[in-house]
Amino acid sequence: MEKNKPKSLLTGDTPMEYTGHMKHEHHGNSAHKQKAIRRLRIIAGQIKGVEKMVEEDKYCIDIINQSLAVKQALSSFEDFILKNHLSTHAIEQMKSGQSNKAVEEILSIYRLSKKK
Repeated sequence: MEKNKPKSLLTGDTPMEYTGHMKHEHHGNSAHKQKAIRRLRIIAGQIKGVEKMVEEDKYCIDIINQSLAVKQALSSFEDFILKNHLSTHAIEQMKSGQSNKAVEEILSIYRLSKKK
């Protein structure tokens, strides 16, 4: 057993312990996955930009504006992933008799989003 192996974010380590095969749209066509990765790389670049702004003692309002842009980009990414989840995994769960699990997962995400 590997001690320092990172936990997967897309298997049994998910909050609701979804352990089924993850049939994302991108498995047959990697376009969806590549779009998700591209968005994350953009967000990572924005965060590095905010860090650089702080290091360079930029004007506070400019830093906050950039931080808000990062939050908006992350929210857009979440929407993108949620849409994929609803159109793939949630449908799979409903069809396989796991509708309660699908509903609980969505409610869990909804509750977390209200805490922002």
